[in-house]
Amino acid sequence: MAHLSRTNGDLVTRVRRIAGQVGAVERALQSDSSCSEVLHLIAAVRGAVNGLMDEIIAEHLEAHVSRAGLDDAERAAGAEELLAVIRRYSK
Repeated sequence: MAHLSRTNGDLVTRVRRIAGQVGAVERALQSDSSCSEVLHLIAAVRGAVNGLMDEIIAEHLEAHVSRAGLDDAERAAGAEELLAVIRRYSK
């Protein structure tokens, strides 16, 4: 993922924020928070993970599918990689 190196710092910051959100879910469960509160925290985590996924999908598309200079085989391989991930993620 060398192409991600220019945004790596931002991505790591997002992952750390997600880790903090997951920690908040754990603390809420340990402190007997209401179901509603826990669900809201989980929804926030899911939204943050989806945002991270969107960002990396966009980077992948730019680097491995739509970048000028790629041959047909490289584009097909990039598309297949992305399709496999999307299928796995959507289960």
